[in-house]
Amino acid sequence: MNPSAQNFVILMAEDEPADAYLLRLALNESCLAADLQHVVDGREALEYLRRQGPRFAQASRPDLILIDLNMPRMDGREFLAVVKEDAALRDIPVIVLSTSQVERDVLGAYRLGAAGYIAKSPDVTVFIEDIRRLSHYWVSRPRLPEYR
Repeated sequence: MNPSAQNFVILMAEDEPADAYLLRLALNESCLAADLQHVVDGREALEYLRRQGPRFAQASRPDLILIDLNMPRMDGREFLAVVKEDAALRDIPVIVLSTSQVERDVLGAYRLGAAGYIAKSPDVTVFIEDIRRLSHYWVSRPRLPEYR
């Protein structure tokens, strides 16, 4: 059963406040009532997923993860490598959002198990439209597994 937009949880790992704001804005403009959870790097994303610490003790399992490729402490590549090796987490789709358009970064992300790769456009309007399309697809199109 596919979750409805009201209970669709998106975990966003993004260290750049402006990009996090634009992601939130794009989701709001998409009229999706998705529950957007924000962390600042891959390490916090893992803490969220594993419900480590008091901040994440009641965290909901996300239906989709959006992760920046280049972040401090643990970047998107390291995060993907860990998550896709973890049997309890590997089935959560992870979309990489990055300013990098370098082919080795794109290919590397897919090889690590990313479900998609979106290059962040420097044009705010284009970036917001890309996120709107992405969110509509993931909330309304694919059949996702039910989580226990």
